[in-house]
Amino acid sequence: MDDFLHAARERGFIHQVTDEESLVARLKAGPLPTYAGFDLTADSLHVGHLLPIMLLRLLQRCGHKPVVLMGGGTTRIGDPSFRDEVRPLLSDETIAHNKAGIRRAFEAFLAFGDGPTDAIELDNAEWLDKLEYIPFLRDVGRHFSVNRMLTMDSVRLRLDREQPLSFLEFNYMLLQSYDFLELNRRYGVGLQLGGRDQWGNIIMGTDLVRRVAGQEAFGVTTILLTTASGAKMGKTAAGAVWLNADRLSPYDYWQFWRNTEDADVARFLALFTDLPMAEVRRLGALAGAEVNEAKKILATEASAILHGRAAAEAAAETARATFEAGTLAEDLPTVSAPLPAAVLDLLVAAGFVASKGEARRLVRGGGVRLNDEPVGDETRQVTGADLRDGTAKLSAGRKKHALVRAG
Repeated sequence: MDDFLHAARERGFIHQVTDEESLVARLKAGPLPTYAGFDLTADSLHVGHLLPIMLLRLLQRCGHKPVVLMGGGTTRIGDPSFRDEVRPLLSDETIAHNKAGIRRAFEAFLAFGDGPTDAIELDNAEWLDKLEYIPFLRDVGRHFSVNRMLTMDSVRLRLDREQPLSFLEFNYMLLQSYDFLELNRRYGVGLQLGGRDQWGNIIMGTDLVRRVAGQEAFGVTTILLTTASGAKMGKTAAGAVWLNADRLSPYDYWQFWRNTEDADVARFLALFTDLPMAEVRRLGALAGAEVNEAKKILATEASAILHGRAAAEAAAETARATFEAGTLAEDLPTVSAPLPAAVLDLLVAAGFVASKGEARRLVRGGGVRLNDEPVGDETRQVTGADLRDGTAKLSAGRKKHALVRAG
């Protein structure tokens, strides 16, 4: 059971650990309930959320108990960490809708149940909605030094930039710390996982658990993940890479991983698949044209965890049929539009570009093809004459393809 920290560090997850020697001893003592929190700001999680989810998955594989904490209460405030402006406040109805949407993703990554290492899902609205303000300030607030809170990055950076920080947001640190305390009291949770931007909130929570409950409490933060080119992980020109299949098809999810930069393949195999590290190192050492095989394995393994092995292999076969055999695969993303339709509009509708201006630049640069023929005219229309068996193949660059249908 003490393998967790070693495995997490070997796979590249770890940024910071509180009191590592004591945490190692606690991990050896038996299953440790461990939580990560997720605010309900959208109805699907995206690839940017995967690090703590995959770390919870690794923790469970090492014999410990994951606790998924839905932020039904804290979402009403919004986490100010590393944001320049206040998050818009969401209605209770929107928060409930978002919760229903994102809970589906966790079932793909974690095994839920009643056993000692089975995952459980909780919502902090269960205790935060019942708080009485004066007793909360007296029992919890007295343990927080405003002087210390002002030194935390989530607060200091906003103030340094002279951006407003509402009193509502300033309370977020107290409420997240209180979550840790309640989880410790109710479920024996002794470890919190979070991104490196949560370090200040996490150590405040470990302090509160020690002060009020007299229990050991620990925190682990993950690395800040960017691609080798410096881009934020999980963002594309078309927007976020969603985990829910109704927001992003399994094929497009597979393609996201297949398009990984060469320099990121080894890192991403370690972080986002269950492959043994010996195999990760072997694949990561491939070079030249062989690195594309490693990318396909990354795409298939990452997709299999989320969407299942059958869907992952179907996506891989669709890509093979389209790119290697040169055929039109029916599983490609589809854009339906009344014909004739402008190629520029179809590029936007397919999510290949964010605007018609970007589409024009892509055409001018020779990056657009229709039925594998270059499109050199910005005014080019797709008409019924372009359809083959009811579809036309629209391509942007070498790796983005979609089927166009009349609709």
